[in-house]
Amino acid sequence: MAVDALDAEHVTALVLPGPFSSDASRTDAYTLAHMLHIPAHEISIVPAYEALSQPLSTLLGAHYQGVPDQNVQARLRMVALMAFSNAYGALLLNTGNKTEALMGYSTLYGDTAGAFAPIGGLYKTSVYALARLRSIPEAIIDKAPSAELAPHHFDEDVLGFSYEQLDAFLVRVYDLHMSVHDAAQEVGLLPDEAQSIVARVEQYTYKRALEPPYPQHTFYA
Repeated sequence: MAVDALDAEHVTALVLPGPFSSDASRTDAYTLAHMLHIPAHEISIVPAYEALSQPLSTLLGAHYQGVPDQNVQARLRMVALMAFSNAYGALLLNTGNKTEALMGYSTLYGDTAGAFAPIGGLYKTSVYALARLRSIPEAIIDKAPSAELAPHHFDEDVLGFSYEQLDAFLVRVYDLHMSVHDAAQEVGLLPDEAQSIVARVEQYTYKRALEPPYPQHTFYA
């Protein structure tokens, strides 16, 4: 979308592999950059992650495992991105989507950073549909979505629902303004599952207040 709007000469990508990044993701990033004719610069966050992990592990012990450790990685990526932005006066585009925002599936001061979120108003399944319309390589679209912040770390496992079912429910409740009960019945969720989603959306209201602006899309997959 950035290339479509600004032309390739005005867009730059950063590849930011971490300790759990797969070779496939790194390859996919360069494949996409090559397809779009944009430069891609690689900065590994591993040295910085290792330098921080030792003292944090000493201080926090077992409490450092899990979310704290994962969020350190996301925030280190943003340090690199913001340094590039500051150095060149570049506008950092946020890559979050509406499903992630509603569910709070993001890291404050990590992947919530950025000046503008082009796909911030799109649900995850709509992002996939848009990617296919834009001819993004199928290898990128077809792989299981993952932030790759831990071994075997997949989005749908963390969220507890498939994106298809989750988006179907969220669209009905928050866009079509159906009752939680009716929306749950239509998409095949149990009442307690539906209530858990609504509770999570309410819980992460504060995160959404800190995310960058986005266009109000009306595109649904």
